[in-house]
Amino acid sequence: MPDPDLVTQALARNLKRLRTERGHTLDALAARAGVSRGMIVQIEQARTNPSVATVVRLADALGASIARLLDYDESAAVRIVTADQAVPLWTGPAGGSGTLLSGVEAPGPLELWAWHLEPGEGYASEAHPAGTVEIVRVESGELTLSHGDRDRVVPAGSTASFEASQAHGYRNDGAVPVRLTMVVSVPPPR
Repeated sequence: MPDPDLVTQALARNLKRLRTERGHTLDALAARAGVSRGMIVQIEQARTNPSVATVVRLADALGASIARLLDYDESAAVRIVTADQAVPLWTGPAGGSGTLLSGVEAPGPLELWAWHLEPGEGYASEAHPAGTVEIVRVESGELTLSHGDRDRVVPAGSTASFEASQAHGYRNDGAVPVRLTMVVSVPPPR
């Protein structure tokens, strides 16, 4: 796991740089992202460790991937993210996790995630921008995918894809851990 201070500093630097490049004031970004101006100031000054939801909102408002916001080495033409450099962004109460493995901007943000949900754990996601698509491949266990007002069971070896512009979630209602890989594709900013 990367040094948390390194990730916090990268987030501070990249958020400020992307906000400036896109011509957003603090107030404009706050309004677009639904995040307080004070929170953005704290993040840009590396004085806080924001929630995953806050980082997602900021990335969506900037038209950038979470990976780009957290990237602490943007200098390489080929970027290899070793297992110890992957950034865990969610930890469940029973020990599950959601880890951002990699991400690119092509033409909009594209992210690759590894998720591990212990029995009884779940993660609820807010709606993403219109046009966002998620693809989930269940490696082991049985995932309960909530989308809209329906739950769908996705067994091991199966893949689900869906438009993620409405609230959705992932749960492990079973007795064994669920491991899955997820790809999130966000459309480029307009």
